[in-house]
Amino acid sequence: MASLHHHTASVPYSEAKPDNSSSVVEIHHHHDDEAITNNTSAAVAQMEASRKSNPIILTWKDLWVSASMGKRGTKAILQGLTGYAKPGQLLAIMGPSGCGKSTLLDTLAGRLGSNTRQRGEILVNGHKQSLTYGSSAYVTQDDTLMTSLTVREAVHYSAQLQLPDSMSKAEKKERAEFTIREMGLQDAMDTRIGGWGCKGISGGQKRRVSICIEILTRPKLLFLDEPTSGLDSAASYYVRKRIKSLDEKDGVQRSIIASIHQPSAEVFQFFDNLCLLSDGKTVYFGPASSAIQFFASNGFPCPALQNPSDHLLKTINKDFDQEMEMEVGLEGTNGGSLPAEAAIGILVNSYKSSELNQQVQNEVATLSKKEISSSIEKKSGHASFLRQCIVLTKRSSVNMSRDLGYYWLRFAIYITLAISLATVFYRLDTTYASMKDRGSLLSFISTFITFMSIGGFPSFVEDMKVFERKRLNGHYGVTAFVMGNTLSAIPFVLLLSFIPGAITYFPPGLRSRYDHFLYFICVLFSCLMLVESLMMIVASLVPNYLMGIITGAGIQGIFILVAGYFKLPNKIPKPFWRYPMHYLAFHTYAFQGMFKNEYEGLKFDGGLLSEKKYITGEEILRDTWQTDMSYSKWVDLGILVGMIVVYRVTFLVIIKTTEKVKPIVGSFNLLLSSSPNQTIHVVENPNATPLHVELV
Repeated sequence: MASLHHHTASVPYSEAKPDNSSSVVEIHHHHDDEAITNNTSAAVAQMEASRKSNPIILTWKDLWVSASMGKRGTKAILQGLTGYAKPGQLLAIMGPSGCGKSTLLDTLAGRLGSNTRQRGEILVNGHKQSLTYGSSAYVTQDDTLMTSLTVREAVHYSAQLQLPDSMSKAEKKERAEFTIREMGLQDAMDTRIGGWGCKGISGGQKRRVSICIEILTRPKLLFLDEPTSGLDSAASYYVRKRIKSLDEKDGVQRSIIASIHQPSAEVFQFFDNLCLLSDGKTVYFGPASSAIQFFASNGFPCPALQNPSDHLLKTINKDFDQEMEMEVGLEGTNGGSLPAEAAIGILVNSYKSSELNQQVQNEVATLSKKEISSSIEKKSGHASFLRQCIVLTKRSSVNMSRDLGYYWLRFAIYITLAISLATVFYRLDTTYASMKDRGSLLSFISTFITFMSIGGFPSFVEDMKVFERKRLNGHYGVTAFVMGNTLSAIPFVLLLSFIPGAITYFPPGLRSRYDHFLYFICVLFSCLMLVESLMMIVASLVPNYLMGIITGAGIQGIFILVAGYFKLPNKIPKPFWRYPMHYLAFHTYAFQGMFKNEYEGLKFDGGLLSEKKYITGEEILRDTWQTDMSYSKWVDLGILVGMIVVYRVTFLVIIKTTEKVKPIVGSFNLLLSSSPNQTIHVVENPNATPLHVELV
């Protein structure tokens, strides 16, 4: 069986520059000249500095990855892979679904999940080291973007978060707009990204926005997980064209590694090297232009006028073995049919024994020992914590103001409920019957109106998705995100509290003094903030719309039940329900504060059955509502404010704890399911940016 010689594998990096003239069509966008002309001397200086800075060469040898299957042990996902990625070249990882493309990409980028184990050698410039922030970037398959922002805003906010404070605001803006033009998005700058209820840019443009955000720091190593997935052939072509031409535009000699499902013939031309996988094994690694020759030499020629990538993937796809067998023309035979499983075995074994594989092994060894500076260029880091808080607050405020489902829909519902309450409880007097009417009104306000805040849960989940993606890429920290989310929510929650609260408060004739009204608004504001904080905690634990809403509603339902209105405090069963649930429920302090604010100082008619001519509000609080009178209403308000802080800190702690605990639990499970002679060779740092891993 013939083998294919890889003539360029052993050529030193400095001499092995890709020949774009032979395999890649040189393409110029009609806006490029204008974009370059508009750049200032600072941008040119940055590009020159990028050209002179150290490139990144990534090599991996005998790489194995296995996943825990619980009681069934472990399953090998990647099996002994070896390869490399050079600056200025695009390495494409291809194969049928489930072959390990994304796993290989995640392994190289240091993003493996906590239930996987990895062994083998991954070297950066010939050394086991982590990449500094901004040296690498990872673009995921799904575009997790804030749909309410425009393209310009999304990239500008990201630039302010990712780029250091040593750069001025004008420089950051210039970098952002230059990057937008790099990806050909200048005509869509002021168009919203779009999502539910808002039509925006196309799928291909969203993918390019995601790439824009990740290349703001001018990374030397770029990972792309199926960047053309879900796009039509034209969109796929233009996305790949822009990726391929990045080096020409910003002068950064970057290594690009991309997994791709099924490229068109035009897209296939852009690949410098190709890594073809099947069932976690290497079928081919080498120049993309020579893959067809390798298959043909092993008895699998590509039919005329067929897309090369279609032929490659069809040959090594065994998912449909029962329905279809591959027609082959093996050497020494007159042709026939062969199951895909056998075809894959022939190709894998042929590659292992070929001179091509030996050339790749030699190239990896050469690159690993090459005298290139091992130090990764140290970036200046992120924006400062204060800058992150300010930018995240601004971004979140813009998102909240534009997202109808975040606050505006709730605002309309609150107004409707407020008008309903104002008319149903219109003009309450001080008769005996009105004692409970006032309590019913206040209880409804502090329970069911605040309960409606769970309607914002889908928006919370979307915020969490964006945060988790940006956090994984190292764009900003957890504390800055929590601070920004909290500060941006305050004006909107005040609006939801003040206007519906005023409509509900004055028509029924509650205490007319404005200090009483302001206290009422403060308690209502605190309750709404607490419900939002609770739902953010739920969103961090249950990132599913339906399950999250059910969970949040269930928790609030229990709190309302034991708060002291539906069953008086002294009648609540002491084990668990009163101690501690009654005191953990924030509705308890909302009831008590509102009741004290309303009843203290009032006198009500004694009624026909009472010997007293009138009953004081203090007596009603003590005897009817069994309110704790040992402290003032301001203590209740203070407890509510303190609970807001506790809930938000809990949200922060949960996110940080999840990041720390997940890898530990996953590693423990792997140790339990692995055999005694197997060891973990790579430990992933969950807080790291791509490829920030500790190799031990």
